[in-house]
Amino acid sequence: MKNPFIIYRTNKPLHTADVIEVYKSANLNRPVHDADRITEMYHHSNLVISAWDGDQLVGVARSLTDFCYCCYLSDLAVKEDYQKLGIGKRLIELTREAIGERTMLLLLSAPGATEYYPKVGFDKVENGFMIKRTV
Repeated sequence: MKNPFIIYRTNKPLHTADVIEVYKSANLNRPVHDADRITEMYHHSNLVISAWDGDQLVGVARSLTDFCYCCYLSDLAVKEDYQKLGIGKRLIELTREAIGERTMLLLLSAPGATEYYPKVGFDKVENGFMIKRTV
């Protein structure tokens, strides 16, 4: 379902305070008490799709990609009051449109969202590895 009142924008500069508000509302585990780090995260991202209700940021999909082989969808967050309206699904669709069919879309799920991603077209993978951050 697409919400006709939501406007989606690609690579629109975002205010860090607005992003933090979305993360907090969505209960996404990000360094919300370190605004400089959030700012830096967005500065180094090369694909950001945002969802707007008027002038209010209500959702965001932040990715790092080469636009030809792989894309890491690092953050997908929708404010709690706007969840279950199809906004997250639309953010994923727009990310896929931006990266093209040749590009794989990969993400690491927050523990509470593992049931959501198969519903919107993701396959679970068992061959991933990571070195966790130390700070």
